[in-house]
Formats: sequence, C-alpha cells, structure tokens
Amino acid sequence: MNLVVPILLLGLGLAFVVAEILFPSLGVLTFLAAASIIASIAMAFGISTGVGVNFLIAVALLVPTMILLGLKLFPRSPIGKKMVVGGLSHASARATDARDLELVGASGDVLSTLRPAGLARINGRRVDVVSRGEPIEPGTPVVVVEVRGNRVVVARADSRPAAAEEPGTPGPSGA
Repeated sequence: MNLVVPILLLGLGLAFVVAEILFPSLGVLTFLAAASIIASIAMAFGISTGVGVNFLIAVALLVPTMILLGLKLFPRSPIGKKMVVGGLSHASARATDARDLELVGASGDVLSTLRPAGLARINGRRVDVVSRGEPIEPGTPVVVVEVRGNRVVVARADSRPAAAEEPGTPGPSGA
C-alpha cells in the first residue's frame, strides 16, 4: 500500500482543524477532521505497525500545533475581526502619557501615602506613582527615578538611606 493516501488524509484532517477554529461550524469540521485523522492512522497501521506509530506521534505533535496556529490566525479571520476588539498595549505609544517620559529626574511631593502606589504632585500636576516598595508618607519630597510604560517610579528625595542615621541618635523605633 502507498503512503500518499494516509499523508493526504492527515493533511486534510489538520486543515479541517484550523478551519474549525477560523470558521466555527458547530462541530461539522471537527467531525471531518477527526474522521480524516483516524482514517489516516488506520491506513498507516495497515501499511505497517512502525508507520502507524509514526503517524500517531505525528498526530500528537501536529494537532496541538495546528490548534495554536488557528488561534494565532483567528483575530485576522472574517469572524475574528468582528469578535476580537483591538486594544492598546504597553508597546503602543497611545497607552502611555507622553508627558510622563519627561518626568525622569523631576522632583515633587507625595499627596497620598505610597504603599507602594499613590499620588504625587510633580511639575505642577498630579501623577499616579509607585515607590520602590517602601511606604512614603504624604508631604515627603520625592524624585522620579524611572518611567516604564505607564509606571512612574519615585524614591525619597533625600539621598540618605533610612537606616543610615547619625551614631548615637535613636532610630525610628526609639530604641
């Protein structure tokens, strides 16, 4: 027996898998895909056991690959264009405020307690900011250390770390 027919049936079944994702048919294309794939495996086992096992391995690898391909192509399909809403991402320049990019190095004051997110007034405008993990109380001067996407990261404006106080003075706990 020739291998051409089982290979063509397998290819047809894989095409039906992708077609079912792109054009939902309420299971008709899924049935045709399953029938084609099962027939190709049966014909491959009719040739020899080794060829049948190779077809089983190919099906186990190719069917999930075709499903992923179909899902990747779905947003570009006629039905997918109507169902999937294109939105903004962090890669899109429209998702970020262009004024935020100019804030690196600018200083301002905290308006609400940063735990670690909150509000600060920087360059005369209210900005949603985050600290680097430490809580910062309102009124504390801060400086913008990084802007990534729509995240404005701030740190205390004083350059001394909180633990590096002068010797002999009690720390924040009073001990």
